[in-house]
Amino acid sequence: MHHPYKTTSKAEGRKAVTGKDTDLNVFKVPTLRNIELTYPYFHDGAVATLEDAVKIMGKVQLDRDFDKKEIDSIVAFLKTLTGEQPDIKLPILPPSNNSTPRPVPF
Repeated sequence: MHHPYKTTSKAEGRKAVTGKDTDLNVFKVPTLRNIELTYPYFHDGAVATLEDAVKIMGKVQLDRDFDKKEIDSIVAFLKTLTGEQPDIKLPILPPSNNSTPRPVPF
């Protein structure tokens, strides 16, 4: 059994792209790599700590109320997936002005 994730977010998930009702609240699930460093959690950013995220997902996905020891164990495991953040260098673009060509939307 599972429970719906309750949120006040107006995000529709994939439905906003496809228009299909079956895609309502379907979101891409990110990797667990470096999850300790990628807060806030969930599609709406509503959860600030990994402990709270684990507690909520235990209930939502498994209908389980994890105790503190279980939450701490799961969080300890998730933290083992933390490594160095990739060092991404963005290119420095020339400044734009009024004569710069404008992007064409999708």
